[in-house]
This record gives sequence, C-alpha cells and structure tokens, in this order.
Amino acid sequence: MIRLMLRAALVAAPLLMCPLAPAAAQAVVFDPSNYAQNVLQAARALQQVTNQITSLQNEAQMLINQARNLASLPYSSLSALQQSAQQTQQLLGQAQKIAYDVGAIDRAFQGQYGSVSLSTSDAALVTQAKTRWETTVAGLQDALRVQAGVVGNLDIGRTQASTLVGQSQAATGALQAIQAGNQLQALQAQQLSDLTAVVVANGRAQALSEAERATAVSEGQEHYRRFSTRSSYQSSAVTMFRGN
Repeated sequence: MIRLMLRAALVAAPLLMCPLAPAAAQAVVFDPSNYAQNVLQAARALQQVTNQITSLQNEAQMLINQARNLASLPYSSLSALQQSAQQTQQLLGQAQKIAYDVGAIDRAFQGQYGSVSLSTSDAALVTQAKTRWETTVAGLQDALRVQAGVVGNLDIGRTQASTLVGQSQAATGALQAIQAGNQLQALQAQQLSDLTAVVVANGRAQALSEAERATAVSEGQEHYRRFSTRSSYQSSAVTMFRGN
C-alpha cells in the first residue's frame, strides 16, 4: 500500500509543480522528496491505526469467548433427581416388620428366628410361626413396592437424559458443557442408587424367606420330638411291597 501511494505521489508531482494561478505573482514551490516523506508518514500512521483496530477486535472477540465459556447452563435437573431419590428412600424407610436397622434385625432374630426353645409352648410356637410368615410376606411386598418405584423413576430418568444431552450439544461454552456433563453423571448416580435399592430390597425379602425356612426346620424337629415323647407311638419297619 505504501509503495502504491508513493508511486501515485511521484506521478502527481509534475502536475503539482505547474502554477495554478499567478494571482500573487509568486510560484508555488513543491518539494517531491518532502511530499513523499509526508505520504509515507501518513501511510504508516494509517497502518498503525488499522493494527490497533484489529487488536481491539481480537480483544473484543476474546472477551466474548470468555463470556460464553463462563455462562452457566440455563437448565438444572437437580430438583427432579432429588425427587426420585427421595421417593426411593421413602420406600426403603417404609419397610414393614423388620426395618433396615442392625439393632432391629438382631432383636428380631433373637426372638423369632433360629433354634426353637424347648420350653416354648405349642401356642407360642404357632404364634411365632405366623409372625415369621407375616414378616416374610411383608418383605416380599416391600421388594415389589421398591421395584415399582424404581420403574416409575425410569421415565423421569429418560426425560432428564434426553434434555441434558440436548443442553450439552447446544452449549455455547465450556462451562455449560461441563455442567451438562456433571448433571448427566448425577443422573447415572441416581439410577445406580435405584438399582442398589432394588438389590437390597430383593436381598432382604430372600433373606427373610430363608430365615423363615431355616426356623421352620428347627420348629418341625421340635414338634416331632414332642409328638414322639407324648404318645405311645413307636416306630417300626414297614414293608411296602412283597415279592411273589
């Protein structure tokens, strides 16, 4: 650009040397070298201004990019995730008969499960057997209720996952993308918590059923002992089939 302006100045120099009017009877003195130097200085000043404008534009774009990277995600799934987690926790907290508590479990097994005491009356044995059966049924019901609650949370999870993926893809900056990713991880953690709750509830129901079965064996042995000692029954070998 400077070279073109210098060439234009040199071409226009002879024309400028011609007097335009003899009004004051004085000739206009034109110094080509001085004029060329002024043109060069003006071109350099213009180039500096252009460079400054470009620098300001770059800084403005950098600030815009920083603002985008610092912009927060305009969506939060925290409330929905907390609601799902609270629902599952409430279902676990509503466990019937024997709660999810170490002390309560120890007390129940000391009084209702395990070996049958020889001094326990027949009526008490019947009552304890009924109580154990009711506890097993309640455990199975609790497991089904937890499963139903987790299934209900699946729809919420699908909706939140779809929304968060869309928010991540439409993120305008790094912070929004990170926040969307963090919320997706929170959703996965909540779903894992639901899965853990189902496993725990199923394990509890199975454990109660096995404990009832084991105690029933001991109770059956005690019933047989009492029957054999209270009656005149005597066991003897019986031949079911006779050969010809």
